[in-house]
Amino acid sequence: MHIVCHMMSSLDGRSLTDNWNLDFATQCYEDTAASFKADAWACGRVTMQEISHGKDYPRGLARQPVARTDHFVQRDASQYAISIDPKGRVAWESASALESHIVEVLAENVSDDYLAHLQSIGASYLFGGRDDIELRRVVDTLERELKIGKLIVEGGGHVAGAFVNAQLVDEVSVLLMPLVDGREAHTSSFEVAMEQWKKPAYLQLQSVERLDRDVVWLRYTRKQ
Repeated sequence: MHIVCHMMSSLDGRSLTDNWNLDFATQCYEDTAASFKADAWACGRVTMQEISHGKDYPRGLARQPVARTDHFVQRDASQYAISIDPKGRVAWESASALESHIVEVLAENVSDDYLAHLQSIGASYLFGGRDDIELRRVVDTLERELKIGKLIVEGGGHVAGAFVNAQLVDEVSVLLMPLVDGREAHTSSFEVAMEQWKKPAYLQLQSVERLDRDVVWLRYTRKQ
């Protein structure tokens, strides 16, 4: 599987776009992301909660324990939305996100009610580990079960950082926006907790492109 991290960043590396007031930024990001023609896109819990627009999921759906086995409803989707959500908190209301079939990536300690909820709306899910997510295991499952050949990781910074830290990323794509953010509390494009950090990811530059509105598109591949 070919994995691309596609990020939008201020010049000082911040990735949260609130109060940027750049009306063109989202469209620029979506247009460049579409150019990768990925079979699937992945985001973390916070981003997926914003996409889902749901507030909570119903309790009491599970009448008995639900087996911790991967559950694939659709194996021929034109595109998949991979939700990295270990504890099962994203309140999906349907099995589709932005015209992509939802695949929740969960830890085995997720609640039975959440699994029953996903089944009730027709969403797919897989398990990435007992208490947390092993990304290499997840990637292997997606490639084997859903035949995903290209995955684009779109956010947020913690998910992108986790993929890079696991040495799974083949390409890094960054849209540099023409502003300095400066808010130290905001996450960077790639965030890894110190106790989990392994080593730097070394890259080689493939292209630099100046886009409209003074945006610069940088593309790197993993250095062999």
